[in-house]
Amino acid sequence: MSVLPRGSTVRRDAGIYGYERALRRHGIEPIAGVDEAGRGACAGPLVAGACILPAGKAGIVPGLADSKLLTEKARERCYEQVVRRAVAWSVVVVPHDECDRLGMHVANIEALRRAVALLDVPPGYVLTDGFPVDGLGVPGLAVWKGDRVAACIAAASVLAKVTRDRIMREMDADWPAYDFKTHKGYITDTHTAALLEHGPSPVHRMRFVNVRRAAGLEPALDVHNEVAAAADAAEALEEMS
Repeated sequence: MSVLPRGSTVRRDAGIYGYERALRRHGIEPIAGVDEAGRGACAGPLVAGACILPAGKAGIVPGLADSKLLTEKARERCYEQVVRRAVAWSVVVVPHDECDRLGMHVANIEALRRAVALLDVPPGYVLTDGFPVDGLGVPGLAVWKGDRVAACIAAASVLAKVTRDRIMREMDADWPAYDFKTHKGYITDTHTAALLEHGPSPVHRMRFVNVRRAAGLEPALDVHNEVAAAADAAEALEEMS
């Protein structure tokens, strides 16, 4: 991964469109953002989104922000705006069993690569959220908290999050005992209790220790410790996001 072109700076008060403006001043475009949803969930798919927003007013998405900071209704509104305004966009769904086969880190990197590769318009530069992604075929930059400070990454995060939430609501209809529609497969007290009572569903990720424990493949903890461990894991994932 590269850095911003020499002479480029992004002021802290530049707003969510500052990175794209800085790159365009150096003649670099199209600029794609890429992000994923579901990396820390122990059930359901991993979903990656990629997006190229147009320059100028056409690329300003009303209410756009990090998908995790938006309400469900606000995310849906942003999703429709992103799809309507984007020069190009894509979504990739990696099923739970492929996540198990590859491991979460490899599955995550592969999903991000696929999302960029599927864009109808090849990008000239790619902004990624938090960590560099090699193998994209074009230069790019890993942006800390990118889904909060770069519009194209925020747009990609909305695409990925809304798509995944819709999938998890569909899965809830098939496996209602787990309440996927509420926690979307992430580790919560309710999810942990359902795993302990019913064992893993066919869409749980067997690489996760809490799922393996519920399946009897790892030593059991008592219920109090299990819930506490789940809360600690959820807090750690929030800090990493």
